[in-house]
Amino acid sequence: MKIPKGLVPLIEEGVVDEVIRSLRSGKEASIYVVRCRSEMRCAKIYKDLAQRSFQQRAQYQEGRRVRSSRQARAMGQRTRFGRKAQETAWKTAEVDALNHLSAVGVRVPIPYGFFSGVLLMELITDADGSVAPDLGEIEHSPEEARVFHRFLIGQIVRMLCAGMVHGDLSEYNVLVGADGPVIIDLPQVVSATGNNNAREMLLRDVNNITVTLGKSAQELLTTRFAPEMWSLYERGELHPDIELTGVFDDDEGGADLEATLISIEDAREEALRRQEGRDNAERGE
Repeated sequence: MKIPKGLVPLIEEGVVDEVIRSLRSGKEASIYVVRCRSEMRCAKIYKDLAQRSFQQRAQYQEGRRVRSSRQARAMGQRTRFGRKAQETAWKTAEVDALNHLSAVGVRVPIPYGFFSGVLLMELITDADGSVAPDLGEIEHSPEEARVFHRFLIGQIVRMLCAGMVHGDLSEYNVLVGADGPVIIDLPQVVSATGNNNAREMLLRDVNNITVTLGKSAQELLTTRFAPEMWSLYERGELHPDIELTGVFDDDEGGADLEATLISIEDAREEALRRQEGRDNAERGE
């Protein structure tokens, strides 16, 4: 196939030997299956941030650290330098998150490097060696749904203990690999302590996963793991190996309802983006 412009430097430098095919393409990035010597990997080429709304970017980028106070001021003032710094921060956020989360035991794609604006990482495959499906693309038995839910709740806890909230977790951002669920798509990861929207995003993340797997194991729909883990986190009592109960009583039911409504709209928009990506991949764009 024709080599995408973003991958030309990696081909010239010998980082990538061959571009096999397009895997998916959306508004944020295009992903390709590439060969690096004897291994198949993913190459993620990030698109211009101008294609995302500023309001959404600001919501996710609140609390992110930048290299200098000058960059922070420029990003806040939306100068040309600030927009460039913002775009660079967005593109590098995912590789930083993957490296950090891998180190603390969260199952994410193994990052192999960030070259010329391209993230090179592990290609997640199923037991047959094919590209792994999304969590929502397969039917789950009740027992499998419970096992996957327990595992993913544990992964969210580990992320929170590391000070991170995915911020966009759903059935579309979890792949079912040969060794179980793998969390993907992390450029929008937020700081649990530095972002005022972190709690709401956590509620939404957990709700999305629970609703998806609750279709196969309906008792999951009555659990309240998100407010339980957030309460423990705020009190400094959350740790990676904690045994949560899924039971939590408070007077803030509205917060969960709001997260549910937001997740429904996000799921609809994400489904449209994913379908667009599949259509583009089929056309070889």
